[in-house]
Amino acid sequence: MEKPVILSSEGLKKLEQELEHLKSVKRREVAERIKVAREFGDISENSEYEEAKNEQAFIEGRILTLEKMVRNAQVLDGLAMNTDVVQIGSRVRIKELNEGGTYEYHIVGSTESDPDESRISNESPVGKALLGQRAGGVVEIHVPMGMMKYEILEIIPS
Repeated sequence: MEKPVILSSEGLKKLEQELEHLKSVKRREVAERIKVAREFGDISENSEYEEAKNEQAFIEGRILTLEKMVRNAQVLDGLAMNTDVVQIGSRVRIKELNEGGTYEYHIVGSTESDPDESRISNESPVGKALLGQRAGGVVEIHVPMGMMKYEILEIIPS
């Protein structure tokens, strides 16, 4: 059994759009580049041909990866989101107790994580520690910098 890929409906839509673009646009573009490069003659010393073939291999690999992710997608239903406990899909406001900083995170599946956008993976140390916790609770998290303590201030409805 393959591991489910946890996604929001927007995340699934993005993967499907990328997959469609690779299949319908990029495949044709690379096939055309290969055709043109072949017309230059000897392909054994043809860098354009070699580059196009490498890109083709990358695109085909990405298509296979995306197809597998879409096939194993488990889409989160935002309407059924429970705000009593932190779960994948929750937005959480926490306070770092050692230094007092306040942060807001959206707990997402690893495919959609983007720390720059405050979207952290359920598999990250912080994400793992927050899952299943309630507002008002305190969690201790082992991170590369050491032990951090956070208070869960609020679980925000999506």
